[in-house]
Amino acid sequence: MLHILFVCTGNTCRSPMAEGLLRKLAKEREIELEVRSAGVSAISGTSISRHAAAILQEEGIHEHLESSQLTGQSVAWADLVLTLTSGHKQHLLQYFPDALTKTYTLKEYVHNEEAVTKDIKELDSLYADAELSIALGGEPNATDLQRMIEIRQRIPSFDISDPFGGTREDYELTAAEIRNALFSLLDKLESLRHL
Repeated sequence: MLHILFVCTGNTCRSPMAEGLLRKLAKEREIELEVRSAGVSAISGTSISRHAAAILQEEGIHEHLESSQLTGQSVAWADLVLTLTSGHKQHLLQYFPDALTKTYTLKEYVHNEEAVTKDIKELDSLYADAELSIALGGEPNATDLQRMIEIRQRIPSFDISDPFGGTREDYELTAAEIRNALFSLLDKLESLRHL
């Protein structure tokens, strides 16, 4: 069974909505998976936002979700780590570099354009090399830094909008963005299952 971990900031809005929605949609399609979520700056045990909870309830999802802090244990548990923004992904890889091969933003993972995928892999590698240089007390390679800038300018945004502190409509828009990406995710998982 595939284990999927969603990661956002506080684990009170985006990642719990993704967790609850994916669990429901996967069950409807009879795809077996386990889903959890966590936040890079979460306070474990905090209730999810009232708008996120209301959206999940309208979807028929009545489970009680609480925030949890991202830990090495949760990253190790996951077969696939899907962050809600590239910032979350970079933060996660800074602390858990061994998760590089299984960590993507949600939109990046379901994206289908080969040239963009190649750019993302190169950018991730350059970012890891730069972090290693800094960790060893050195400076990142100037040519690599320039290359990172060039690649970043070409890559479309794979971030899911943050509704935190916003209106119910903001949460609805974010939920729709997540739902669309989850439909593509399930399509991808189904096609991988049939290989």
